[in-house]
Amino acid sequence: MTAFDPRALRSAFGRFMTGVTVVTARTADGTPVGFTANSFTSVSMDPPLLLVCPGKFLSTYDTFATCTAFAISILAEGQENTATTFASFKGDRFAAVPHTLDARGIPLIDGAIATFSCTTHSATAAGDHTILIGEVTDFTSPGGRGLGYANGQFFSLGLERSARDPSAKVNLCGAVLRYMDRVLLEQTDQGYRLPLFRTPDRMGLRDTLAAGLAARHVAADLGPVYSVYEDAATGEHFAWLLAKVSAVEPTSGLVAVPIDDLPGLRFASAPVGRMMARFAAESRTRDFTLYLGDADRGEIHALQERG
Repeated sequence: MTAFDPRALRSAFGRFMTGVTVVTARTADGTPVGFTANSFTSVSMDPPLLLVCPGKFLSTYDTFATCTAFAISILAEGQENTATTFASFKGDRFAAVPHTLDARGIPLIDGAIATFSCTTHSATAAGDHTILIGEVTDFTSPGGRGLGYANGQFFSLGLERSARDPSAKVNLCGAVLRYMDRVLLEQTDQGYRLPLFRTPDRMGLRDTLAAGLAARHVAADLGPVYSVYEDAATGEHFAWLLAKVSAVEPTSGLVAVPIDDLPGLRFASAPVGRMMARFAAESRTRDFTLYLGDADRGEIHALQERG
């Protein structure tokens, strides 16, 4: 068997963008259990089959490996807290998350964009997981935008789309480039700057950022949108993403500044200075937020990105 670095392989698997689901069942004594999974796949239309892959590391693994029925709820954007609860919360997960019961008494998550109630078709051990195939006996599909997951981070297509304003004179995108315990910045006579790129009409925000950073010899995983605002005076629309840098060349023209030093730096742009002070404060707890507004004032929203 070929030996791989487990962390590198997990990171490679994580490049594949998926939705996020909560898989639920009941134990033999009727206790509801559930876990967060992105290993969801439709298998067949006739009969209607789907699969998920519970890991053997789950405390509830035996229940899912032997259950006769289970359910899957596909989470909507804005349900990051639900995903996090079923991924890591040690208390009563169902007390913390609104839900209803299907015909077999298995919980379905309220607000999900689709739910599936299933009987177990087969359960096949596969390495450190089990391939659990279910036959769909009932489903709902109220619709909406789904919650996404890639590179160990949640993302929202709705926010991605709103980060670009078609009516703006100029759309600009940049990234807060975290490199270990530092942030990569440009040092100019006017103050520090973050790398910033103009978004052409023909390119998406992430494509623009990826191409721009690659041209500057920066290898980074782009995370969720962190700040979106407009400068009314210039008509410029700014969108900033969080990013984790894995490698940077000396030719990038960027300097690595300790995160704790950010609040005391002079930035060329006042809105960027305020954003970086916020980033420094939020980095201490990993409770990152999303800013939506204009260059001077706006609202802060929970993001659930724990980089």
